[in-house]
Amino acid sequence: MASLTKASARFIIIAEGRGNLDHHRASVHDDSRKTQDSSLLTLPAPSVKTIAVALTGASGMPYGLRLVECLLAAGCKVWLLYSQVAQIVARQEMDLALPARPAEVEAMLSARFGAADGQLRVFGREEWFAPPASGSNPPDAMVVCPCSMGSLAAIAAGLASTLIERAADVAIKEGRKLILVPRETPFSPLHLENMLRLSRMGVVILPANPGFYHHPQTVGELVDFIVARILDQLAVPHSLMPRWGEAGVSED
Repeated sequence: MASLTKASARFIIIAEGRGNLDHHRASVHDDSRKTQDSSLLTLPAPSVKTIAVALTGASGMPYGLRLVECLLAAGCKVWLLYSQVAQIVARQEMDLALPARPAEVEAMLSARFGAADGQLRVFGREEWFAPPASGSNPPDAMVVCPCSMGSLAAIAAGLASTLIERAADVAIKEGRKLILVPRETPFSPLHLENMLRLSRMGVVILPANPGFYHHPQTVGELVDFIVARILDQLAVPHSLMPRWGEAGVSED
């Protein structure tokens, strides 16, 4: 009678073990289905680069607008920000009237550069609900071109009184590439100290100092020299000028 009891107990233990194993297998299967189902809700990472370009009040507006044109031609999405003084500089240097309303600037430049629908977006100076104002939706990189010394100082101090300053602050805190293209000469000790401070944070300081080894014949070729350097920093392909050591560039 005792042996039957032991056998029965052994049978019960084995049966319970099999039951637990079946339950574990069913649980794993359910978890796998849940993982597969949740994967259907995960959107693929976008392959198109989004670049924020800010135009500020320094001289050098042709650099900034040429950069926008080349980024759009390369298939990038561009978020354009501009200051009030940038409107004055654009009119003075290029006889270009940038409207005060961002929607009008977006329509004008989209037509001018042949942008696809939605490829170029323009935001106002205090449009705090714009994507670049938050670290939850930063661009892949940001370029301030041209960059005034006032904008550079504000960015170095971590100010965020305008969307341009806030977007730059977001780029720094989120570890995204930030490129500043200052156009000033000579630089004061204060300018240099601000640049050094930003450089130590990982910000790229790329002064608008064109080279002449490619024998430029037009102002446009000088502009393209700087824009080419910016595109290289952004890892955006271009053919604006021959590279050093290639045909068309003197090595004398």
